[in-house]
Amino acid sequence: MLDLLFQNPLSFLIFAVILLSVIAVHEFSHAAAADRLGDPTARLAGRLTLNPLSHLDPVGTILFLLAGFGWGKPVPFDPFNLKNPKKDSAVISFAGPLSNIIMAIAASFLLRLLINLAQLGFNFFLIDILVTFIRFNLLLAVFNLIPVHPLDGFRVVAGLLPKKYYHDWLELERYGMIFLIFLIFPFFGASPVSKIISPLMNFFLSFLLPGSIGGII
Repeated sequence: MLDLLFQNPLSFLIFAVILLSVIAVHEFSHAAAADRLGDPTARLAGRLTLNPLSHLDPVGTILFLLAGFGWGKPVPFDPFNLKNPKKDSAVISFAGPLSNIIMAIAASFLLRLLINLAQLGFNFFLIDILVTFIRFNLLLAVFNLIPVHPLDGFRVVAGLLPKKYYHDWLELERYGMIFLIFLIFPFFGASPVSKIISPLMNFFLSFLLPGSIGGII
C-alpha cells in the first residue's frame, strides 16, 4: 500500500481514510462492548470515540502500510468489573471483528446496488471505494481473529475453552508477541500469516464481491 503514496497519491489518501475509519469502528466497538458490560475503563481512557487518532497503534499501522495487515491500539478493560470475566472478555474481544464483518456485509449489499446501476449506464467511482472498504474490513476481522495475543482471537478462544483449560491458555499470553513476530516474518518471500489469511480472504470475498465485478472495475 505504501508504494501508492508515490505512484498515485490520491488513491493512497482514499485508502488511508478508509483504513483509519475501519480501525476506528473496530476499536470503538471493543470500547462500547466493555462499557455496556459494566467496565468503564475504556471510556475513562478516552477510547469510547470514533476519532481514529485515539485508536492508532504505531506498529500495527506501519504494518498495514508495509505488509497490508495490522491492528489498532488495544482497548483496555478490567476483567474485575465484569460479571462473567471469561465470557464477557470474549464478547468484548469479538465485538471489534464483528463490527468489521457487519460493515463488510452492508457494503456488499450497497456494492451490488451500485453495480446494477452501473450496468444501466451510470458511472460510479464509489464501486472501487466500496471494494477496498470491504477488503479492509474483512482483512482486519480475519487477521485479528488469529488466536495469538494481542490479537482479538486470543481472548475469543479463551472464552470458548472449558474452565480446566482456560488458565493454561491465558499463560500463553506472555509469549504472544514472540508468536506474532514469527507469524509476520517473511520466510522464503511470504509470511506464515499471509498463507493463513489469503485462503480465508478469497473464500469470504467470493461471497461478498459479485462475480461480475471484474468486468465492471
